[in-house]
Amino acid sequence: MSLLNQKTIKKPVSFTGVGLHSGKIVNLIIKPSHPDTGIVFKRIDLKKNNFVYPNFMNVSSTALNTTISNGSGVKVSTIEHLMGALFGIGIDNALIEIDNEEVPILDGSAKDFIKEILSVGLQFSDKPIKIIKINKKVEFKNSEKYISIEPSKLSLDIDFELKYHNNIIGNQRNKINVYEDDLTEIFNSRTFCLYEDIEAIKKKGLAKGGSLENAIVVKDDIVLNSDGLRNSKEFVNHKILDCIGDLYTTGYRIIASVNCSQGGHYLTNSLLRKVFENRDNFSIIEIQERTLPHTLINRSLLRSIA
Repeated sequence: MSLLNQKTIKKPVSFTGVGLHSGKIVNLIIKPSHPDTGIVFKRIDLKKNNFVYPNFMNVSSTALNTTISNGSGVKVSTIEHLMGALFGIGIDNALIEIDNEEVPILDGSAKDFIKEILSVGLQFSDKPIKIIKINKKVEFKNSEKYISIEPSKLSLDIDFELKYHNNIIGNQRNKINVYEDDLTEIFNSRTFCLYEDIEAIKKKGLAKGGSLENAIVVKDDIVLNSDGLRNSKEFVNHKILDCIGDLYTTGYRIIASVNCSQGGHYLTNSLLRKVFENRDNFSIIEIQERTLPHTLINRSLLRSIA
């Protein structure tokens, strides 16, 4: 079966953990799903109106995470790491059952999602994948923050720049080809914050479940986590993970080049809304193996995640 056909998870896989912002313990199960159903969240703690679709138009909050809501106000928050994992592995269809409002943060990265999903394997269908091809450059600016997306031949390139006054984080930049590069360091990179911002974040009712077990905390010139950093560009690499997860709210893999400076969930969502408001900006193409080279395949599928 071709890697360019739609894929789902071979059998259910379960996760239990705390919600980063809610502080509540949550159970989540990723289940196989049929071709052309896409990624769907189901709030099993609710009896009705409990399906929530991770579409960029359903994003209801981008305050330190990506939250999606349905028409009845039912929400699922902090979806970005799981969505990034599903995109990176190449899962097109899955039913995600969750018994609370927030996806568990686990270790603050996508590492555990990737590891457990790959441990049960993928199920290939006979239905070809679809991709979004960007036809025109679109950009979005918010003060000094900037993001753009433009045409690319056969890849999804993300060039991300991070600028912090803190000496540990500093200015970091990384560029990746999502379908060609080894994404291990991207998947393993954790969410982070400055120590001096924690009080203000908690006053907003967020980060109730945050700890050194699920986030990097930087105080002045010190990383407070005992294990230090996992890679030399962990801060910007985590932002790239978030970006990949937010891009998957389009519902398909993408052929494009993305350039971002000091961005985050709000910028990525605003860009997607701007792209899809004009049909000339994009095309949706059904991919047959005979018509597309193998470079669309994410080669990280063929590697085990440490």
